[in-house]
Amino acid sequence: MGSIFTKIINGDIPSYKIAEDDNHFAFLDINPNARGHTLCVPKKEVDKIMDMEEADYLGLMSFSRKVGKAIEAAIDCKRVGITVIGLEVPHVHVHLIPLNKIADATFTNKIQLSTEEFQEIALKIRSKLK
Repeated sequence: MGSIFTKIINGDIPSYKIAEDDNHFAFLDINPNARGHTLCVPKKEVDKIMDMEEADYLGLMSFSRKVGKAIEAAIDCKRVGITVIGLEVPHVHVHLIPLNKIADATFTNKIQLSTEEFQEIALKIRSKLK
């Protein structure tokens, strides 16, 4: 049985997709710390980031950088933070979080967004991808 992220990648669970290539998938976090909080995941399920093959790790970081730059261009923020925690889902995932204050990175202050807000944010970020 695949992880929840594999189900999102396969389209079994809906998501607000930001970007996709042959090996990676990016989508908005549905329990975000801030507007534009995005998850970047490898399509190949690996539980821990340090267990990834080096080429796969570097590919994920490159993909995440591309998505992070689009977030930075689309969302009003001081910077985009990046973190990998990986305790919630046994599938490597990179959090890209628009930051205006340190609390945005703590995972204790969550925001609520409507479906329309999620759709608007996803469209705005996608429009900045190069």
